[in-house]
Amino acid sequence: MSKTTNRQAICDTLLEAAKTDKNILVACSDSRGSGSMTQFFETYPKQSVELGIAEQDLVSVSAGLAACGKKVFAVSPACFLSTRSYEQAKVDVAYAETNVTLVGISGGISYGALGMTHHSLQDIAAFSALPGMRVYIPSDRYETAAIVRELLQDEQPAYLRVSRGASEEIYDENTDFSGGAVLVKEGKDVVFVACGELVSRCLHAAELLEQEGISAGVIDAYRVKPLNGELILKAAKGAKLVVTAEEHSPYGGLGSMVAQLFSANDPKKVLELSLPDGHIITGTQEEAFAYYGLTAEGIAESAKRALL
Repeated sequence: MSKTTNRQAICDTLLEAAKTDKNILVACSDSRGSGSMTQFFETYPKQSVELGIAEQDLVSVSAGLAACGKKVFAVSPACFLSTRSYEQAKVDVAYAETNVTLVGISGGISYGALGMTHHSLQDIAAFSALPGMRVYIPSDRYETAAIVRELLQDEQPAYLRVSRGASEEIYDENTDFSGGAVLVKEGKDVVFVACGELVSRCLHAAELLEQEGISAGVIDAYRVKPLNGELILKAAKGAKLVVTAEEHSPYGGLGSMVAQLFSANDPKKVLELSLPDGHIITGTQEEAFAYYGLTAEGIAESAKRALL
């Protein structure tokens, strides 16, 4: 596992970029600590704004600052950013096309035992439904940093969701992240399409399947919207099964988008793995993943059953 979290990778990338770009601004909703943005606030106090526990204000003020030429990264827990401030994200950011990156920290079930109030299992569906809003869910720190650098080069709205703990490193500094998705591993029998925390688990699941003679590929669809459908269709051409895996509700997320993609272009069996439509058990993120079969072993077993 990496010692650098994805949220720290965001801060590190912004710290470096802000040395030469004074229009970069970070806004927080009493979340600079949990968002790993304390160092940015201390280093660039004139490029930092603290809104307190007021997510609606966070998004609207960020949009206003963006309208004045600032490149704003609005940082808040994903569970609150995607619900309490949804109207502001819809109207002030997406519809107004302001240069705001909404950074949802501790996404999915990262908060673990704090329960459903602190889970964000609807955010992919919610933000993907907003016209013009792009949705990114990176799997490791290198990918996260690359996304931030890319977002600093344009002026369009985006939602960037990252996990709380350190993620397993999949890539390195030389990886090409220009296409919105990465073919991590090629495979002929089954192809996994995942995002965020589930990418490394699918990679290990593919290795387990290979040991049993099943050729398994893995695609990291880190830009969930717009989805790189061309890469996914090409990588899965001829495969018997496509398996999606995500830290989200079964409705409206990556699985739904991939199923629509294949239904329209290359009809085949798509198995969607996600968290259930119901109350999630109390426990750590890892305990919940294990309970719902989202470990490498659980994912591999589900794929094998679906291949029968």
